[in-house]
Amino acid sequence: MRMFLLRRAGALVAGLFAASLVIFLLVRLVPGDPARLLLKNPTPQNIAAIQHRLGLDRPLPIQYLLFLKNVLGTGSFGESIVTGRDVKADLAQTWPATLQLAAVAMVAATLAGIWLGIFAARHAGTWRDALASTVSLIGVSVPVFWLALLAILVFCLKLGWLPVSDSVILPAAVLATIPAAFVARVTRTAVIEALGQDFIRTARAKGASERAVLYRHALRAAAGPIVTMLGMEFAYLLGGAVLTETVFAWPGIGRYIAGAVLARDYPAIQGALLVLVALVMAVNFLADVLHHWLEPRLRQP
Repeated sequence: MRMFLLRRAGALVAGLFAASLVIFLLVRLVPGDPARLLLKNPTPQNIAAIQHRLGLDRPLPIQYLLFLKNVLGTGSFGESIVTGRDVKADLAQTWPATLQLAAVAMVAATLAGIWLGIFAARHAGTWRDALASTVSLIGVSVPVFWLALLAILVFCLKLGWLPVSDSVILPAAVLATIPAAFVARVTRTAVIEALGQDFIRTARAKGASERAVLYRHALRAAAGPIVTMLGMEFAYLLGGAVLTETVFAWPGIGRYIAGAVLARDYPAIQGALLVLVALVMAVNFLADVLHHWLEPRLRQP
């Protein structure tokens, strides 16, 4: 277990360094010059002055090393070109909203996905299984932005049940559709495999109810792959928040990144994406550790 943790921690650190370099380079590949966007009268002299003030006239390796030095030394991502505030302060204001949205969506996706997967596994090979598989396939196939616009049209404008913004229910429900579908498919496969094991037949022979067999025995045996999928889907929730928060005007990190990209706000984009990647890697790290702990075969030398 100790060697596994050391390997995964080393991979996490190396992944963060690689991600910082990729993010830095990709931001520079986005068409547009921040200096031109900031100036109403972009003369060559004014552009050169702004680029010098922002450090954009230096060679790219020097810019990256300075960025890395600030992040590792002081934990600073620099000042936002648009707002003039420290990017870390901006992120502190936007991250709670994103975490709230992702947490609510994760709970909804977990409950709905596990229930649908168990329902399909219990009725494997019947029309109920086909219906559950169809529902999960629709959940995977429908684009989030289209579903978000449809939900606004139906539940906000037509029925008037929910406000377009300032409510986490609708954006969380929309964001949870794809993760719930993937969790349902993985749960179905893992539970069907568990139901064919000898310990399930033993439990039934001892008089265990079907509910106990499904939830106490089969679901516990299938927990490993389900936990891994949940970790992956939480990463998707954080990434998918960019579209969902933009459509619903939710004041989170996704909307912040979208605005920073439009303004070519390099420090804001770099800081927000690096924190996002770090959180995704941390969640996947915890999911791997939990999977390793739940699966005894992985702990064997």
